[in-house]
Amino acid sequence: MTISHRQSKQKPSIAFAHLGCEKNRVDTEHMLGLLNEAGYSVSEDEAEASVILVNTCSFIQEAREASVRKLVDLADQGKELIIAGCLAQHFREDLLNYLPEAKAIIGTGDYQHIVEVLQKVEAGQTVQRVTNNPTFVGDESLPRVRTTSKAVAFIKIAEGCDYKCSFCIIPKLRGKQRSRPIESIVNEAEKLANQGVKELILISQISTNYGLDLYGKPKLAELLRALGSINIPWIRVHYAYPTGLTKEVLAAYREVPNVLPYLDLPLQHSHPEVLKAMNRPWQTNVNEYLLDEIRNQLPNAILRTTLIVGFPGETEKHFKHLVSFIENQRFDHVGIFNFSKEEGTPSAIMPNQVSKEISEARKDHLISIQQPISADLNNSWIGRKVEVLIEKVNSKTLSTVGRCSRFAPEVDGNVLIETPNTDLKTISEGMMIPALITGADIYDLTAEIID
Repeated sequence: MTISHRQSKQKPSIAFAHLGCEKNRVDTEHMLGLLNEAGYSVSEDEAEASVILVNTCSFIQEAREASVRKLVDLADQGKELIIAGCLAQHFREDLLNYLPEAKAIIGTGDYQHIVEVLQKVEAGQTVQRVTNNPTFVGDESLPRVRTTSKAVAFIKIAEGCDYKCSFCIIPKLRGKQRSRPIESIVNEAEKLANQGVKELILISQISTNYGLDLYGKPKLAELLRALGSINIPWIRVHYAYPTGLTKEVLAAYREVPNVLPYLDLPLQHSHPEVLKAMNRPWQTNVNEYLLDEIRNQLPNAILRTTLIVGFPGETEKHFKHLVSFIENQRFDHVGIFNFSKEEGTPSAIMPNQVSKEISEARKDHLISIQQPISADLNNSWIGRKVEVLIEKVNSKTLSTVGRCSRFAPEVDGNVLIETPNTDLKTISEGMMIPALITGADIYDLTAEIID
């Protein structure tokens, strides 16, 4: 990532390595802002830096392995390490014992102390700054250096989670839900609008529960209406749990012009018995009713979901139910994951664990079901006139890549603009331009610019 910072000859050069989700990215951006404010030089090149700050992920085994590989690789290069994020929260003692290059461990609720921690490392100390039950949530008062494109920004509207899904370790790593006040979020959104942000993405662990801890009841609808006055064309919500999509929330989606009718619904499964084992019984018999209600209230809704296959006890009957659910509901975008056996979660010790081979086969089968659905729904957009947010312009290859409201960044597809060379002179990253959709495949759309 390219970041501009004040330079300081007296302080060590630091590089950042970021792993994990968008929530982790916001924490990284705050740490960058705090170090920048304190006068540290932050390099985009790990080879130039004497200290590497690695913000890690520990959500599932695959993410942990990626974080450990990165740490070991940097240690082998002789770099001093400051380890932050979920892996640090999860395995603080192990990391210090295993990696002598680790000079500091910073938990998920302690990243605001990054400058103090680094000063102690400079003084020769090994630091462990980890709060067991995190309570901190960053807000607009923290400095921030964004690492996304200049037109896209994430806002963390709440931190932590009060649910106890049997497969998930996030509440142990991030603490209980704690929401930011509506005024705080609006203030930050106004700052981002002044920086030229065109797309604002609201994130938390359960966005539809936003405000429950702070106001005594969920306040997502009120938050969306408050953000309607902000001069940002697109506001997108991630992690909208099904039971929180009340009539009031759906009305806000429908009535606030800059709130996109894009619903990210982490349903995880369809069969009541599997949902009960996942400790999500509140979702049983909600899925199909809810989806019908969404489509009734928001006819143009774009629906994304995530699903887990191979959960302990998932039988062939359960899986066939899921296949039928996907075939009938025809989601625009689906993320499919194998169950990950996480130590410390109830599901890790459940009986009837599903073999890796069966889980992989089920995942492949679901993908084969979903791909033609995605292609068909993408094809239905051919002939539409849409706004495209430009994200990459390459004059050498005469290619331009952007997204329309149908696609969220990084997790969905792109719009590939058919650009004559003469048009490239008038197009730049961060612009929103009108385009006509001319083609489609499983994941992406192609388009031409409309004069």
